[in-house]
Amino acid sequence: MTKERKLNIGDKAIDFTLEDKDGNKVSLSDYRGKKVILYFYPKDNTPGCTKQACNFRDNYPQIQEKGAEVIGISRDGQKAHTNFTAKHDLPFTLLSDPEREVIEAYGVWTEKKLYGKIGFGISRTTFLIDEEGTIVDIVDGKRMKAATNADDILKGDFLRD
Repeated sequence: MTKERKLNIGDKAIDFTLEDKDGNKVSLSDYRGKKVILYFYPKDNTPGCTKQACNFRDNYPQIQEKGAEVIGISRDGQKAHTNFTAKHDLPFTLLSDPEREVIEAYGVWTEKKLYGKIGFGISRTTFLIDEEGTIVDIVDGKRMKAATNADDILKGDFLRD
């Protein structure tokens, strides 16, 4: 495992380029001038990740009205993202990071304990990034419920005019 870098509120978001489900290269810098909800999640089509994605889907029109975009990142490949997007009618971008470069750069590849076994995985985390590329909030497991992640962001200050 490479050295973990932890980002904080007030830091510039690390730019990256990853592929979407269709193989198109997408960079964070493509969204400069817009607010970005960048969320990292463990795996397509698992219960918590499905609830989180569907909550973003259901709130996507309101998020767009506020001038923001949603980007989800996991280690899943393009085929998994294609199936997940089609199955749940997801209108926003999902990116593949199979090598964990962005996942590790954002400090969300962490030690996890499951059924007494220790391993590593993605810690469900959402970064709220302003129009200039600055991280204005980080919502992680301590403050987030997957099923209401988008609802909670809409209720907060990030998307207020």
